[in-house]
Amino acid sequence: MNSIITRRTLQQIIRCKNNNNNAAWKNYKSVAYLHDGNTESKIYFREFSTEKKEGESGMPGRQLSRSSSPFVRSLSRSDSFIENQTSSMHPMEREKSRHEIPVEKQAGFGQRMVATLEVMVSKIFPAGFGWQGASCVAEDMGMEATDMGFFLCTGVGDFLGVATGHTIYYTLKKAVTGDDDINVGYEFHTGLLLGSAAFCSGTVWQPIVNFAQMQGMGFNSSALLNLCVCGTAFFGGLRLFRVLYSPIMEGVEESNYENLKNDFALSVSIGAATACFVGTDVSYGADNWLRPVVGIEDSFSVPLGMCLAGSSTAIGFFGLQTAQNVVVPEGKNWID
Repeated sequence: MNSIITRRTLQQIIRCKNNNNNAAWKNYKSVAYLHDGNTESKIYFREFSTEKKEGESGMPGRQLSRSSSPFVRSLSRSDSFIENQTSSMHPMEREKSRHEIPVEKQAGFGQRMVATLEVMVSKIFPAGFGWQGASCVAEDMGMEATDMGFFLCTGVGDFLGVATGHTIYYTLKKAVTGDDDINVGYEFHTGLLLGSAAFCSGTVWQPIVNFAQMQGMGFNSSALLNLCVCGTAFFGGLRLFRVLYSPIMEGVEESNYENLKNDFALSVSIGAATACFVGTDVSYGADNWLRPVVGIEDSFSVPLGMCLAGSSTAIGFFGLQTAQNVVVPEGKNWID
């Protein structure tokens, strides 16, 4: 099976090759060439030795063959070889090895939408659901929507919704599908990272709404303000907690330029979720064009209000993330 290696993948390989701390590159021996106009650059590929060691069986090697592409050569290897090489790896090492192997898979629009729906179900809906539930608890404790205690309580509800929803979803997915690539411990770490960022955006949401209403801003202006401020708060939380969690949690990747771009793109979609969450506030009256869909009326029960809140965040996230899925090139979308 021949797989085309793109220019981007080759550049990633070069960066890995220059990383002297990566012991995996001790086995890199084969050479391929990236053609770019009249120049030709030497590239090193991962090559597993075919020599038998004592007490070990030989492994099929990889063969380099010329590709029809003017920019790349192709790499030939068998699926069974990949499976044998990765089956015994630690799940995190197996995930890393996929990025090191110079074969790039492109995510189509359908795959992006499936992933978008997974994020909505596991994190975005639970975020709004948890925030609204926590606001009811805060009100029962005598807190007003202008109290710091109320802000923090709703932030905690947002945190619990995201962290719990993510962990439960992937625990159930592993149990149902038997997918060995899902490491529940690492997913718990990811849930803590995303939940901590959601605590930041969830905490500032009510103060921003209060400020907008004090300034006499309409529904659309308030929603846009929340998109900007809450999206920024989520992004800041992601970057901060990456620094704090990555040294102690193996499931959290340390900060780098690649996840900086991905965190920003995700935060934009999260900002849209918080913007649509303003639609639950019926105090905007007729200006709130989302009121017939997700408005939480005083006569509604607590469970219904929580479900509407979760639906509002899901709608906002779905709308903006779908736009990203359509316009962002392959390999550049965080959800890829």
